[in-house]
Amino acid sequence: MNSIRKIRELNLRELENGISPNASWHVDYRDTAYIYIGGLPTELTEGDVVTIFSQYGEPTYINLIRDKETGKSRGFAFLKYEDQRSTDLAVDNLGGAVILGRTLNVDHTRYKKKADEPDEGHSLTKEDEVEGSDTEEELTEDFSQEKLKYDTKQPACEAEQELEKLQQNHDDEDPMKNYFIQEKKDQIAAELAKNRKKSAKSHRDRHLHSSSRRSNRKRESSKDRHPRRRSKGLGEKNP
Repeated sequence: MNSIRKIRELNLRELENGISPNASWHVDYRDTAYIYIGGLPTELTEGDVVTIFSQYGEPTYINLIRDKETGKSRGFAFLKYEDQRSTDLAVDNLGGAVILGRTLNVDHTRYKKKADEPDEGHSLTKEDEVEGSDTEEELTEDFSQEKLKYDTKQPACEAEQELEKLQQNHDDEDPMKNYFIQEKKDQIAAELAKNRKKSAKSHRDRHLHSSSRRSNRKRESSKDRHPRRRSKGLGEKNP
């Protein structure tokens, strides 16, 4: 919270003194297009974070830090923009924003991965897509699946009730309302798809089991109708 307060004080002081963008405190970070994002709700995926921050520019890289044992988000990430100026907008506008009850801490950073650690981030550039890397949509789908794997799920009907409450009771002036609604819809769709997949697998297993039993009965019936002829012994003669 101290970082958020300091950034707000700096911006207010510059606004009151009529400081030009070229003399802003942001200029000290013109050499980096990375931002640090803290205070993230742990249920958000990489795709969710990209969706939120893409309103101020084109993200080209994200590293959502996850627990190495459980795979769950630790609540902070590093994101890089295509245009460095987008970092100024993200820091000024999303720092202090409240998402799912948690306050975001957004600031400039000179992010570099440690030399002895693998880079677990994900590139979102078009060049990587041409070379065969996942597209942003595929990443969103992949990490949604990962979230479903690690998070405790709620029945779709309960999520639908939460969606209805969100649409009716959430403050219409909250700029994040549409985002929350869409996120809840995505959750419902994922739950329904999972239930359909389970149902289809169960039906397929029952069908295969039933077919196997019919096939076995058919073979047994065929054996009864066509008993194997006994071979004649060497000492037997034809009549």
